[in-house]
Amino acid sequence: MALTAGIVGLPNVGKSTLFNAITKAGVEAANYPFATIDPNVGVVEVPDTRLNKLTELVKPKKTVPTTFEFTDIAGIVKGASKGEGLGNKFLANIRQVDAICHVVRCFEDDNITHVTGKVDPLDDIDTINLELIFADLESIEKRFVRASKIARTGDKEAQNEVAILEKIKGTLEEGKSARTVELTPEEEPLVRGLFLLTMKPVLYVANVSEDDVAAGEDNEMVKAVRAFAASEGAEAVTISARIEEEVAELDDAEKLEFLQEMGIEQSGLDLLIQKAYTLLGLGTYFTAGEQEVRAWTFRLGMRAPQAAGVIHTDFERGFIRAETVSYDDLAEYGSMQTAKEAGRVRLEGKDYVVQDGDVMLFRFNV
Repeated sequence: MALTAGIVGLPNVGKSTLFNAITKAGVEAANYPFATIDPNVGVVEVPDTRLNKLTELVKPKKTVPTTFEFTDIAGIVKGASKGEGLGNKFLANIRQVDAICHVVRCFEDDNITHVTGKVDPLDDIDTINLELIFADLESIEKRFVRASKIARTGDKEAQNEVAILEKIKGTLEEGKSARTVELTPEEEPLVRGLFLLTMKPVLYVANVSEDDVAAGEDNEMVKAVRAFAASEGAEAVTISARIEEEVAELDDAEKLEFLQEMGIEQSGLDLLIQKAYTLLGLGTYFTAGEQEVRAWTFRLGMRAPQAAGVIHTDFERGFIRAETVSYDDLAEYGSMQTAKEAGRVRLEGKDYVVQDGDVMLFRFNV
């Protein structure tokens, strides 16, 4: 399931440093704008302790985690919607991603220049959000002109479209993102078809200094970012991209020791990956056998045949039933056989809505 989150932000806020940590790809992180010109794409494993436990219980020949994709998009500057900097290219790259990880600088450092000359995370957020809003307004206005002409002929569908466009246009003109518009179930399909930049789900990433990472929540700039995210119904995570880049080079034991020394319970990078994963409404189910224990990504709300189709289209086409047990039950009883004897293993049919953490064996016939 190839879904990707784009890492965006002003130049020199730590985007490429964060991407280095995510992928260990060594992307250039130079101290000047536009060090990253073409978007870099990296695939990262989704951390999941449940997979480790299943491996302990089943002892398979191999273990395969599920993955998530990040795209590093070069820094946007004021005027990007009008082509300033490399604006048109950047906006096109953002249009291709499914979600946005908006990196915001929440640290002072005289050695790292800020493109506006001062560190103000809310101003940075406003700069990028306005550029995305301007780009969306341009798209909406073009669509509005076409739909209005058809609506004047009495076409009901076009009239409905005009009403929706007016609602979104008004919100954008107030400087608010399209995702803040309350839509009816009937309106949602049309709005999805507009492919608006400000409809994409956003995760704000407050990038703090190495000294602030343990107590980052006390950072006044971080508090401001979190409050803004809450006002949009979005989420925020706090990380130190520089520390995460260092941690990414360590093995698991060294990583744990380093984090403990820093007073950090969980790697900010792990938290970022998990948040980006769930931001898109994704979940994980598992298959577990002697040959392989594997995590699979599915969209929450999928029924069993569609989830089976994530493995192979034949599984969906010939779906019969799914032998299913929750991860919690399997972990508690220690084996599939013991879970069966306790009546915790279920046979689920085509209408079953797969739950995050399900361990499944699909029966199919093609």
